[in-house]
Amino acid sequence: MILINPPIVKPSEPPAGLAALAGALGTRGISHANVDGNIEAILWLIGKGPLGPFDTFTRRAWSRLAENLAFLRSWKGYAGNARYRRAISEVNRILERSGPPGTRLSLADYNEDRFSPVKSSDLLHAALHHEENAFYPYFRERFSGLLADSKQDVVVGLSLNYLSQAVCAFAIAGFVRLRCPRAKIVMGGGLVSAWMSSSTWANPFDGLIDHFVSGPGESFLLSLAGIEAAGTDYCPSLDGLPLSSYLAPGPILPYAASRGCYWRRCSFCPEKAQGARFSFRPSSQVVADLALLSEKHNPVLIHLVDNAVSPALMAAMIASPPPAPWYGFARITPELADRDFCVQLRASGCVMLKLGLESGDQDLLDALGKGTSLDVAAKALSALKEAGIGTYVYLLFGTPMEDLSRARKSLSFVASHSASIDFINLAVFNLPVDCEEAKGLDVRPFYGGDLSLYTDFVHPRDFGRREVRKFLDREFKTHPAIRPILLRRPPLFTSNHAPFFCTYS
Repeated sequence: MILINPPIVKPSEPPAGLAALAGALGTRGISHANVDGNIEAILWLIGKGPLGPFDTFTRRAWSRLAENLAFLRSWKGYAGNARYRRAISEVNRILERSGPPGTRLSLADYNEDRFSPVKSSDLLHAALHHEENAFYPYFRERFSGLLADSKQDVVVGLSLNYLSQAVCAFAIAGFVRLRCPRAKIVMGGGLVSAWMSSSTWANPFDGLIDHFVSGPGESFLLSLAGIEAAGTDYCPSLDGLPLSSYLAPGPILPYAASRGCYWRRCSFCPEKAQGARFSFRPSSQVVADLALLSEKHNPVLIHLVDNAVSPALMAAMIASPPPAPWYGFARITPELADRDFCVQLRASGCVMLKLGLESGDQDLLDALGKGTSLDVAAKALSALKEAGIGTYVYLLFGTPMEDLSRARKSLSFVASHSASIDFINLAVFNLPVDCEEAKGLDVRPFYGGDLSLYTDFVHPRDFGRREVRKFLDREFKTHPAIRPILLRRPPLFTSNHAPFFCTYS
């Protein structure tokens, strides 16, 4: 089997999905190749050099490419914001200028003017015309060898999690189908799972993709090898991945302790709309896996990629701290409002938590089913700050229940607690196509593609996307207590690099 992570996603760490698949296959002795086509393709393309014409910025960026890559792979790269931003900007400039006409590249995204990732017809064209993809010379060379070394019944697994990967994933699929017609192409990942859960899904890719997999793919891949799955009795594997190549000051270890969300009560939740089930690994296994993987790879950081790290797992990690610092997403629960708990959490190695606050208006939080108390949130922010744990606060504006006055309450809450907030993520609400709450709204097409997961709507309180952006630009982002927080956010890499700017003690 050949497992592939297609470009482009932020090239800061190995893909957690491939690590899980490789672990399940390797534990059962199934031969496989683990290929992070994302970091490999990005480094291959920028190594070729930018296309002309060369302006001053591009010439300077090209002359410092090796220096900047080394800088971002060292702790020096995260000692100050200004030099870090310049390095990111210059590396990104080379990637921007290295693609063919009509292709827009960045370290976090891939776009072609001809193809929309939410239109199946465009993705089929991307597969058919794969030789025009910006990364075609890379994957022609990389995958031709792997396919030639494999048997005729080779299985190629493509992990598609984000829209930024879609065009390249289908271009790779088109190349594999042409190069090795008898190969079985399997496509899974978060984006595929979302497509398949849609009420409009009808598989428009028959003849190109042999199997689509919704949810965790380990059991399905094992079944193709004639092996019955046995739960989670395996440790993820990073073997074969270029751990020293990522743009980080050392290896980052991604680990999924659970799949899905243990809360699943929020209004407009895609997880709930998709019917995603929650499953988790026993805390004792998580602790043991992290110890084993840390001993093997010596990571500088552990990234728990769960939708939310449960309080039970936090307690287990307090009792048995992992060998490396860690961070992840967490719900704002009473445990985090307990200063002693936060001190113990920091002692376990927690350097940052991503917190889904969403709003600073209690009535709106209640209407959204968030299960969050602003009083608890305020105490949690203070307790985490006192304990030395960084906070990356996520806010959401433009839900159907929000209006300008409620948005201003969010501004007031954030400004009042700005001293305890290290980073902020601002999001404008997108309405999931199949969510129950959409039935009471006047909806209209958003992207205009048959694979779109979201739909536009007439905002019942006149606080639609245009009004939200106006509020954010004119009031929220300019507030003197908030603007410095926004300026701290790492460009392009955002929360993936933010832990490195938090204090390690």
